[in-house]
Amino acid sequence: MALSCTQQCLRCRNLLFSKTLASAWQYSTQLGYFTTEASLPTKIIHASSIIRGSHIKTKAKHKWTQQILCFNNFTAKHMSTEPTGRQDVEELSKADISHESSLLPIIDAGPATKSQMPLGICCFVFDYKNISFFNLRNHLRFYYVENEINDICRYYLHLSDLDAATEVSALEEIDDVEALSIPVPSAIPPASTSLRDYVDQSETLSKLVQLGVNLWKLEQRPNVGSMLLRLNFDTDVAPRLMFLKDIGVEAHRFGYILTHNPFILTESLENLQARVNYLKLKKFSSETVASMVSKAPYLLNFSVKRLDNRLGFFQTQLNVSASNTRDIVARLPRLLCGSLEPVKENLKVCEIELGFKENEIQRIVIAVPKVLTANKRKLTQIFDFLHNTMKVPHHLIAKFPQVLNTKYLRIRERHMFLEYLGKAQYDPALPNYISLDRLVSLPDQDFCTMLALATLEDFYLFQKTL
Repeated sequence: MALSCTQQCLRCRNLLFSKTLASAWQYSTQLGYFTTEASLPTKIIHASSIIRGSHIKTKAKHKWTQQILCFNNFTAKHMSTEPTGRQDVEELSKADISHESSLLPIIDAGPATKSQMPLGICCFVFDYKNISFFNLRNHLRFYYVENEINDICRYYLHLSDLDAATEVSALEEIDDVEALSIPVPSAIPPASTSLRDYVDQSETLSKLVQLGVNLWKLEQRPNVGSMLLRLNFDTDVAPRLMFLKDIGVEAHRFGYILTHNPFILTESLENLQARVNYLKLKKFSSETVASMVSKAPYLLNFSVKRLDNRLGFFQTQLNVSASNTRDIVARLPRLLCGSLEPVKENLKVCEIELGFKENEIQRIVIAVPKVLTANKRKLTQIFDFLHNTMKVPHHLIAKFPQVLNTKYLRIRERHMFLEYLGKAQYDPALPNYISLDRLVSLPDQDFCTMLALATLEDFYLFQKTL
């Protein structure tokens, strides 16, 4: 008997809901038509209307407020006069219908406020943006008849149309306040694999390109591209360029320096000036310092202590005077920047494998500092051909050390051509002596005319036989 009473009460409640929903639907329909006729840009959220825009007439706004208050009063009246018997029915049927809570027609429900207008006394609230048309019908068919479902679905479609109508036309006039509130996307792309995409928007990058900096080389190095984008040309780049100009670096070398060492732009001017002052204190002239910075862009990135240690290392290892040390470093300033391991290895090769004495090594290094950083295989290959094939002694190689900095193929071709002509004579004590210096330094035309006493065509024909 209790179960039958409960079922009968539920049918009565559904019938009551249907009647009140029809009345509430009449008000909500009038409200929707009113917004359309007034041509007001509106946005409906959770079955409530929120006025947005700056072109609302005073009279229309007043009528709109009256409609909202009328609808809220209507809903509140029905909810306050709802029979208390429904509470008794709910208490009797709580155990039987607790499993149906997931099917209640309240989607994204919340307490009814002034900005939310429930459709009927059941406070049916739905988020029309986050629920599909199909799901809405499936929820409604458990509680309403077909005609009522069709009315609610038409209102659902009406809400969607109103939301689409809120898009502002490009031809619509807006005031200054609304114009300032419109978000403008940044012209600079948020992420890119190339600095090319930022050159047009970045003053720093565009001026670096004008200076001759190769950005395609810098973007291949990790974190360099993002570092350059953070720099301000007037406060970060220009002062460093003026500093380089003040110490004597020529303007056309700026691009080369920044391409190889962009990190000089992050060094403080005080540190840069301190390192220049140290080099001058060690009796390097201003012209020499400018030349060293142009040839070795990383020179000014090293601290004074490291520069002092490097100068002391070369003076100790080569056992030369301070003047000779300055001369070696000035001619090859990258000795102060690069690794010391190749230098130590080449010194051991000259002493142990090639058999040069200490004074001969000093003479070679002072004359040709590149020997300290030369490729070990190339160095031993040239020495082997000079000493074992051409029979040139150590003291003559040390007397003309430029031969160690020449291409192996050049020495081989010219020696074999002189040997073919019977003029390969490198002993200064014998007649027809040919200096090693002239052998490797003269161009092909002068070599054929002055040393080989042959034509250039003969030399080219001989090269083809090799």
